[in-house]
Amino acid sequence: MRKRQLDALGVSAFCESMAMMLQSGIQTDEAVALLRQDGGEKGLLEESLEQMLPQLEEGRRLAGAMEDCGAFPAYAVEMVAAGESAGRLEDVLFQLGKYYADQKAMEEKLRSAVTYPAAMLVLIIVVLALMLSMVLPAFTQVYDRLTGSLAASSYGYIRWAYGFCWGALGLMVLLALALLVGLALWKSKKRPLVEGFLEKLPLCGDILRGLGLYRFLAAFSTYLASGEVQDIAVADSIRMAGCKPVEAQLDKCLAQLEEGHGFAQSAYEQKLFEPVYGRMLLAGERSGSLDGVLKKLSGLLEERCASQTDRLVGIVDPLLSGILLVTVGVSLLSVMLPLLGIMNSIG
Repeated sequence: MRKRQLDALGVSAFCESMAMMLQSGIQTDEAVALLRQDGGEKGLLEESLEQMLPQLEEGRRLAGAMEDCGAFPAYAVEMVAAGESAGRLEDVLFQLGKYYADQKAMEEKLRSAVTYPAAMLVLIIVVLALMLSMVLPAFTQVYDRLTGSLAASSYGYIRWAYGFCWGALGLMVLLALALLVGLALWKSKKRPLVEGFLEKLPLCGDILRGLGLYRFLAAFSTYLASGEVQDIAVADSIRMAGCKPVEAQLDKCLAQLEEGHGFAQSAYEQKLFEPVYGRMLLAGERSGSLDGVLKKLSGLLEERCASQTDRLVGIVDPLLSGILLVTVGVSLLSVMLPLLGIMNSIG
């Protein structure tokens, strides 16, 4: 049975705590022992630390102990191993702490961006179902009692209201089903199909591409912090992008790197980033401050993805709210028109 893994926030907390302790001169096994004592309520992290401590006390490396306990992502284990081999474990742990913290924040942002429209869809479906099952039949019964039977024109209004509500309900149910199927495919091996569809949508495609670049840069920066050379760091970071168009461009960059070009120049020629960002990388590489520029660029891409996600929610939310208001308003107006006719005939 596969062991449950820590979430991004748990990995981030572990890496940052370990980095601070190692920076203070505390040995690896002592740092894990201190973290285990401060664990409080026994959870997955506490259990993992208990499994790691005996191995570390026997002289095992941190990466090996993390891998054996099975609670850490393969990427984190791989980066810790690279940091230990290069003698830059503290830098790598700090980078991993930030990487997983940023990943958690972005996941929460995307989850909220999907949850709110989904909740609006459910609300619209419930309101339309109530209109069809309770409100419209109630008006029809009232009119039948008042007039014995509705006139042909009055029935036309009622039928129009029923048809409008049924059409809107069918559309909302289809959208809800499409969202559920899309989420199911996203979590399965069919994820590229969903990505391919979303990439054709203007704003969604920009968000997916921005997220892919952000994930790549975060991984690339961590590999460089571990002392890895550029071409190997790029090759190992491509798999973290999770976006086919970005990966295709990165493969072209990698081919140029293997020919002796620098990453910044290759990225600029392949138009991996916008021109202003490409020039930032070129300046950083030529001045020997590429690490700092990568961190800055990662932050800018993260902010841009968050801004685009907010913009998408800002478009979808009023659209769904407008559909709800128009559907309910037009339906109520349709069933009120016969009442106005009855009142006019009485008066």
